[in-house]
Amino acid sequence: QVQLAESGGGLVQAGGSLRLSCAASGIFFSGNAMGWYRQGPGKQRELVCRITRNDNTNYIDSVKGRFTISRDNSKNTVYLQMNSLKPEDTGVYYCNVERGVISYWGQGTQVTVSS
Repeated sequence: QVQLAESGGGLVQAGGSLRLSCAASGIFFSGNAMGWYRQGPGKQRELVCRITRNDNTNYIDSVKGRFTISRDNSKNTVYLQMNSLKPEDTGVYYCNVERGVISYWGQGTQVTVSS
């Protein structure tokens, strides 16, 4: 079965950096687009960024220039490098892959940015 396991979250001061990882299993990793979502306190889950199987990327405006998504197909892992973190980046970050009409999620990793 498909499994996604996020890691790398934590507590960081504003302006700091974190690198999230998501290890995938049970899928043909290199053939799938992967996404990072987040859900802040009292907010709906939102798409943060996405990387296609051809390494094309897109980001929401609020993270452009600060976050970078990448993938290592040899390790079945997608990464999210987050720099210049802001308190509004606080939330649970989830890895996502879609196969047809089914969407798979990891358990999430907490990112807390203190001011």
